[in-house]
Amino acid sequence: MRQREKNQGNLAALLPIGIFLVLYLGSGILFEYVLHIEMGFYQMPAVVAFLIALFVACMQNRTLNFNQKLKVMANGVADENILTMCLVFLTAGAFSGVISAAGGAESTVNLFLTLLPPRFAVAGLFLISCFVSISMGTSVGTISALAPFAVAMSQATGFDIVLCIAAAASGAMFGDNLSMISDTTIAAVRTQGCEMKDKFRMNFFIALPAAILTFILFIVLTPAGTGTLAVGSYNFWKVLPYLVVLVGAIIGINVFLILIAGSVLGLIVGIATGAFSWTEMFSVMGSGVQAMYDITVISIIVACIGALVREYGGIQWLISFVRAHTKSKKGAQLSIGALVAAVDVATANNTVAIVMTGSLAKDISEDYSIDPRRTASLLDIFASVMQGILPFGAQLLYASAGTGVSAVKIVPYMFYCYLLAASVILFILFAPERKNKR
Repeated sequence: MRQREKNQGNLAALLPIGIFLVLYLGSGILFEYVLHIEMGFYQMPAVVAFLIALFVACMQNRTLNFNQKLKVMANGVADENILTMCLVFLTAGAFSGVISAAGGAESTVNLFLTLLPPRFAVAGLFLISCFVSISMGTSVGTISALAPFAVAMSQATGFDIVLCIAAAASGAMFGDNLSMISDTTIAAVRTQGCEMKDKFRMNFFIALPAAILTFILFIVLTPAGTGTLAVGSYNFWKVLPYLVVLVGAIIGINVFLILIAGSVLGLIVGIATGAFSWTEMFSVMGSGVQAMYDITVISIIVACIGALVREYGGIQWLISFVRAHTKSKKGAQLSIGALVAAVDVATANNTVAIVMTGSLAKDISEDYSIDPRRTASLLDIFASVMQGILPFGAQLLYASAGTGVSAVKIVPYMFYCYLLAASVILFILFAPERKNKR
């Protein structure tokens, strides 16, 4: 009996996720819209809500003592993706601190606006983010590079900062889903046993309509007459560190090397132009790193919660539930999408979600004769869609930390993710499947 329950999973293991959502979203809605408290969504810090959820997770499952639970959490934090993500946050923080102190973001925005009419600035930022993310292979790295740019552009044009950061974050999710060097793409292809180029082609034609509609939507939302502030002057040398980061991302240099090179160049330019003295160079780097402390701590706590949820059987319950409700070929594809999206909610990590559900998705695709290229695309797309709209996912949390905008307020503006979800559902329902290649 116990073995059967273990195989079916445990719905109660998902309680910490529910607790977090109720506390974080519920309190924000209560303070902002019911009690009409200004900046209501900031009254409940995400880190506090996560700590309460972690406490609930630790109180569950009496078959494990606290020391055993600590070991489970430690293994979760030791995951390569979590450690890499935290290091990216800190390195990006150093770069952001340096380039802000040097005045690079403002100069970059002013240069950008001299080349592009202000009306198309937000849509252009979306395209830049798409290009950088597909070359960089990391949505978090893209957001870390473009967040200061989005803030400065909002200040220069007068466009809503939420709209600007959403444009950068939406473009980041485009590349996260499509880039051939993205960990999500690699995980999806490896678990399904298909070729990277074949998955890319299928995935691209699903994502392209969503990207085009998103571009148009950003133009519509920034009509002529808005964002007509005078464009300030720019110093090319202050723009240079930013260009190095963007070009390095485009040609595929490792994100750490790019950010370190940009930070060093930013220090040189900042000192040479008199933006700050050489005695201040470590403090400007430190201020940027300190701004990333919250998101780094949150990433660690989320990894702990995800590890406990998985250990208690929460992920297995989701897998069993989806499998039990799969009845047809189209239903099987929707089930694969629902499964990876649900696991992404539980783990807040789309790569982990793909890895954890990949083997079951492969089994389902074989049972219903679904092309593995199609299955790989579905896994990657649904995981990216959900990750892009999670207010407690790394992408929106970093966008929030880097811009001072609540992650919850960014969610409604993640147009690309919603359009991509619509595109993939239409693809499942109406696109004929090509001959299966195994």
